[in-house]
Amino acid sequence: MRTMPAYLIRHVWQILFVAVALLAAWIGSQYHPAAGLALMGIGAVSFNYIPANVRVPLFYAEMDNSQAGYFSQNKRTLLIGQKLTAGTAPVNVAQLVSTTDQAKTLFGVGSMLARMHAKYRAQDPFGEVWCIAVADAGAGTQATGTITVTGPATAAGTICLYIAGQKVTVGVAASDAANTIAAAINSAINAATDLPVTSTVATNVVTLTCRWKGATGNDITVLDSFRGNAGGEFLPAGVSLAYSGSGLLTGGATNPTLTGTVITAMGDEEYDYVIHPYTDSTSLDAFQTEYNDSVGRWSWARQVYGHCYTALRGTLSALTTAGALRNDPHHTIAGIDVDCPNPSWEYAAAYGGRNAVFLNVDPARPTQTGELTDILVPRAGKRFLLTERQSLLNYGIATSFVSGGLLRIERAITTYQKNSWNQADPSYLDSETMHQLTEITRRLRYAITQKYPRHKLANDGTRFAAGQAIVTPSVIRGELLAEYAAMEEIGLVENAKAFAKYLIVERDSNNPNRVNVLLPPDLVNQLRIFALLNQFRLQYRADA
Repeated sequence: MRTMPAYLIRHVWQILFVAVALLAAWIGSQYHPAAGLALMGIGAVSFNYIPANVRVPLFYAEMDNSQAGYFSQNKRTLLIGQKLTAGTAPVNVAQLVSTTDQAKTLFGVGSMLARMHAKYRAQDPFGEVWCIAVADAGAGTQATGTITVTGPATAAGTICLYIAGQKVTVGVAASDAANTIAAAINSAINAATDLPVTSTVATNVVTLTCRWKGATGNDITVLDSFRGNAGGEFLPAGVSLAYSGSGLLTGGATNPTLTGTVITAMGDEEYDYVIHPYTDSTSLDAFQTEYNDSVGRWSWARQVYGHCYTALRGTLSALTTAGALRNDPHHTIAGIDVDCPNPSWEYAAAYGGRNAVFLNVDPARPTQTGELTDILVPRAGKRFLLTERQSLLNYGIATSFVSGGLLRIERAITTYQKNSWNQADPSYLDSETMHQLTEITRRLRYAITQKYPRHKLANDGTRFAAGQAIVTPSVIRGELLAEYAAMEEIGLVENAKAFAKYLIVERDSNNPNRVNVLLPPDLVNQLRIFALLNQFRLQYRADA
């Protein structure tokens, strides 16, 4: 038997090797076109800057951070409130304000906005805080109130006066006449320059005037001995104080116009937490328009997002009536117990601030139990009962409760209650849902814009070389699935299997440059209710 010549053997092996290589390339291209082309030697890397026709030797390098980044979001708070003429800040201009001392200089000592900043910082000492100062309405009026003193004192003592929740102490000597006590009260109030009021006195009547104009001044409370005998607070013997307006200033009217001023000053800057003092329908409508889903900050075109917080004092009837008039998923109105001495703008700053602290850590965790630091706790017997808070939550008013001697967030719901057909709709009930949606959307937006900022778009199955800046619907789908898995790990979403099943990524049939996505995230929920049936026995049977 003749043997094959060595040169023929070499040729056969070469032919077989090329055939196997071509077959491997073809098989690989069916599953990974880019890898297949690379095996066939048709590779081409997409550069952003290095031109293909460069001839000057030798080494060139460009940087590409598209695969190196990770999601990071600086969440900012915006406080909106009125300033005093003594403040140096211009109106309707957003400014970064780190400290309350800075706020006092910018907006005036005793101003609404400076006091809001102080209450916000009592909750959140770290977060980035911006402020927009608002000027009084030209046609506005200032709220006023009176303290009428009756005497004389028959024993020495101290008057513990509370104005807008701030304690002012006034010493009283035995046998001081009513006029003398009134003069001392007047002096003590004017000496406390952080107060939101100024004071005058005529005989035994002290008149308080809000430092700014508008209806917000009507929420300034005036009372004495708030902590009672247990706190060592009581009027000196022989002295009595009477307050006009049931302990609230009255007569303040006409809040500033926000449309075209404050709203314009917000621009398209991202503010995750917008806190303001205004609860009149005109102001709330202005914010609702700014935040709507069609052309506002939550629209597809702007994608700025954010959530508004304010607060409103009132009886159960007054608050449920006010809540029934609103239907805005982007607004939380915190109900204030009538007995709480702190005014609405301070309560709003504390409520929004505590929500911000918790949500900055994790937007999916409920903010319930968050302490409202530096807000006075309504006295026992003068707080909303469980059944009353249930009613408030049914009418779009967020609630607080007292536990361990502290005032805490109970449920920070939105005012959204009904769909466009006026049917009950709980889809946007909790404000945490809005913050979760914001976080999820921003993460997905970052994943796509970071990795595919200047890519070509091709159909699935296209045979392109490894390194080409080309993306297909399947690649985008894989990116979304990977990001969803990452969000599931940190507890933003759940049920990745169902998400993958219902996720649709397709190339637009009419626009070859567009990819359409149907995203079906399953948001992680919050533990709100724990219901237990205690089916007890006095004794189990012997054969149980």
